[in-house]
Amino acid sequence: MVIATELCAVSEYRIYPGHGIYTIRRDGKPIWVGGSKTFSLMLQRKKPAKLRWTQAWRRLAKKGLAETTTKKRHRRTTKVARAVVGLSLEEIRKKAAQKPEFRTAQRQTALKEAKARKQATKKKSGASYQKGPAYKAQKHMGGKGSRGGSQR
Repeated sequence: MVIATELCAVSEYRIYPGHGIYTIRRDGKPIWVGGSKTFSLMLQRKKPAKLRWTQAWRRLAKKGLAETTTKKRHRRTTKVARAVVGLSLEEIRKKAAQKPEFRTAQRQTALKEAKARKQATKKKSGASYQKGPAYKAQKHMGGKGSRGGSQR
């Protein structure tokens, strides 16, 4: 058995027999509304698309369409390698292909060379420097003025 149902003019919900309010507008159009809530909103001329619980709002906000939508296509981002001012693209690729042991060995030799150069310059100058200052600077002991001390 099929039950004849109407659709609410505001919320678009089904109105079963014995429920809802049937009104006729001034222009003569018959309107079914689900209940006193929708009737009041219709008289206030509220737009159904602005009421979150109505089907019109759900349609505009694209809610409840999960089963009908297809999978979204995504574009893959591609990486582009560019040459740096000091290095060409081939040199950058060669460095990236090097093994980490080779790089650490290069770093160790560079450190040894830098230490040797530092010692050579130290021997050339001949003067050894002291770590701290040669004299102890006096601290301010207070007195009159803006720096502290007692003023009367």
